[in-house]
Amino acid sequence: MPLVIMCGFPCSGKSRRAKELQEYLEKSGRKVHIIGDHVLELDKNAVYADSRKEKEVRGPLRAAVERSALNPNYNLGILFCLIKHVQTPHCLIHCLTAPEISSTWNQQRDPSEQYTQEIFDALVQRFESPDSRNRWDSPLFTVHVDDNLPSEQISDAIFHRKAPPPNQSTQTQPLSSTNFLHELDKVTQDVVTAVLNAQKTSVPGDVIVVPGAKLPRILNMSELRRCRHQFISYTKMHPNENISQLANMFVQYLNKSIH
Repeated sequence: MPLVIMCGFPCSGKSRRAKELQEYLEKSGRKVHIIGDHVLELDKNAVYADSRKEKEVRGPLRAAVERSALNPNYNLGILFCLIKHVQTPHCLIHCLTAPEISSTWNQQRDPSEQYTQEIFDALVQRFESPDSRNRWDSPLFTVHVDDNLPSEQISDAIFHRKAPPPNQSTQTQPLSSTNFLHELDKVTQDVVTAVLNAQKTSVPGDVIVVPGAKLPRILNMSELRRCRHQFISYTKMHPNENISQLANMFVQYLNKSIH
């Protein structure tokens, strides 16, 4: 299914334009799914005040996009990789408003749906306007407050245009045998356990020694878990049938990741 990405300041009309496009496409028999923060029933002010929480929210949103694919509102680079991976056409709609207009619209919302002024200002400040010269921002449709939505041109862009070609980083490689995946999981967990055991008698500043390698500093559980998940994801995309090398590869990955 083609992907339409809405972007703009908070309260810039993204939801309204998405519904306009939905109505236009559904009249021609198209099935439309709209994905955004609203589907998760989030406390927006709490989420966008905490970068960690905001990052955590992106996972469920991306999963929802992968399941049905239309209209999220976050990191365009990540979405472009998803677009290339599933090989589907896309376009970007930029709802362009002045900050003062968006702020007024925010204040006119029901209090339960408003951004606090502090969060609103922070989101406006960090918003990066799209640039059609970027592959992930093209084709780009910029829609001002009083403009009519160019629904026909948008429809042509997503239904009558070729998808961007995949590259090695976005193509899914054939997974190796079930035994390889089992060994990958087991070996990386064994390395994590060995690191944790070695650290039990260590103090800050010690070099951590594990079978076959040394780590320059102590690692906490969250760092180890994050590195393990990243290594497993990478190795699934670039399988190495030599299982005996997995432990050494993972330790080398840890060393590069923690410097």
